[in-house]
Amino acid sequence: MAARSNADDAVTTTRAARAARVAGWRGRAWRYAPLLAWTCFIFYASTGAMSASNTSRVIEPLLRWLVPDISAAQLVAAHAVVRKLAHFGEYALLALLAARAFAGSAKSFLSRRWFAAALAFVVAVALLDEFNQSFNPARTGTIKDSLLDAAGGLTALLVLALLRARRARSQNRLR
Repeated sequence: MAARSNADDAVTTTRAARAARVAGWRGRAWRYAPLLAWTCFIFYASTGAMSASNTSRVIEPLLRWLVPDISAAQLVAAHAVVRKLAHFGEYALLALLAARAFAGSAKSFLSRRWFAAALAFVVAVALLDEFNQSFNPARTGTIKDSLLDAAGGLTALLVLALLRARRARSQNRLR
């Protein structure tokens, strides 16, 4: 019984230390700065700097090096696939950063609803990103890309939720 009490005290102490760390401005900066930086990168990427004509300067030579006998039609298709995978991946990372920020929040409302908050953030950024692209002549803002972006975020959040649930189950078995 004493061992159980010591374990409970250790958990309580750890939670108190975590709460104190999370509540400070440094904790908030540690959680939100990467999220803010990645969101800024996404909005930068929605400018003409990351348009298809500019990314083709990097992607096409790489594809030609990897597959020397690639046809022009295959090159165009592969370039499009790489760009769509980049959309999926950048929003998956955005979702993970949002989940990290929100799950660690000192606000219990936000930390308990980290999944929904992170998904809502991803969807909002995806819609704003495509809306922003609709004003740039070098880009095309489409709802399909917003759906792809949201799918990337949702996929990452689902994987994270499954991993967290698995970890919680294994910790409960150890007790």
